[in-house]
Amino acid sequence: MQRHRAGPALFFLLLVLGLAACGGGSGGLGTVPTVAPTPSSDVGGPDETPIASGAPGASASPSTEPSVEPSAAPSPAASPGATQGGTMIVRAYFVLGGEPGVTGLVPVLRTVPQTAGVAKAAMTALLAGPTKAESGDRTITTAIPDGTTLNGVSIRNGIATVDLSTEFDSGGGTASMRYRLGQVVYTLTQFSTVKSVLFQVEGQAVTVFGSEGIVLDGPSKRADWTDELPAIFVDRPAYGAAIGNPGPISGNADVFEAQFRLSILDGAGKILVDQPVMASCGSGCRGTFQPTVGYTVGKAQWGTLRVYDPSEKDGSPQSVREYPVWLTPGP
Repeated sequence: MQRHRAGPALFFLLLVLGLAACGGGSGGLGTVPTVAPTPSSDVGGPDETPIASGAPGASASPSTEPSVEPSAAPSPAASPGATQGGTMIVRAYFVLGGEPGVTGLVPVLRTVPQTAGVAKAAMTALLAGPTKAESGDRTITTAIPDGTTLNGVSIRNGIATVDLSTEFDSGGGTASMRYRLGQVVYTLTQFSTVKSVLFQVEGQAVTVFGSEGIVLDGPSKRADWTDELPAIFVDRPAYGAAIGNPGPISGNADVFEAQFRLSILDGAGKILVDQPVMASCGSGCRGTFQPTVGYTVGKAQWGTLRVYDPSEKDGSPQSVREYPVWLTPGP
């Protein structure tokens, strides 16, 4: 698929301006805490959303209360995980802020009424946007314009055709346009039945998107939107999700010699784990990773997941991305 590209500095400037203009594997799905924990409570479970193909300042001042809105990783399962009470968990992808190399798509979990129309449920959650807690200080934003509605979504032969209202292709600039397309593609390809996405606006097939002229010459796959990912992209656990103990941490990265580091910090900011990670590819290519990490905490609490690329010169952290995760004592 042909893609419209901009230089890194221009791209980041366009992203900031564009978002401001918008306003707004395998395994079963896990759960996230929805009530305040006690030392003896067993709240939440590991973020075990299957891996699809192809909190701000958490370490400085972590929250003491778990979020009422779940947050987690993509799922190639034919249907998302069901929970008690006639609900299920799906993923929606938004944009986590930061410097160039850090800004990019981020998964969150959403609890929705249980339904056979999982793709529609996921898209509805995406169009609802970030929660107030997630969007504090514009930490998590969406590039999808306010007022965008879902006209329909259908899946056939691995291709999801999504029809959105005309607001979807209005305004925002190149960066915003690319992010909103990526958000939809990543959200829909969390399901194993969806490998790629075709876009429609008001029932009309889109081949050139928006005034920026982004060419969509066929179904879009995740691989078409890697420029919208940070240098180190963690897809499991999601922002604000529970992490198992030990638990898998998976995603993909494009870093020098495929090496970076991963840390887990407790609620007081104490480093519990700091270990090297090797992706399957690096230095100009994006490789996958999936280490299983254990840690020691005395009680369930909010902590921080941090990934970073040590400087070749002095080892100082670069491309640092971090967000809150729910930690639990190990077995």
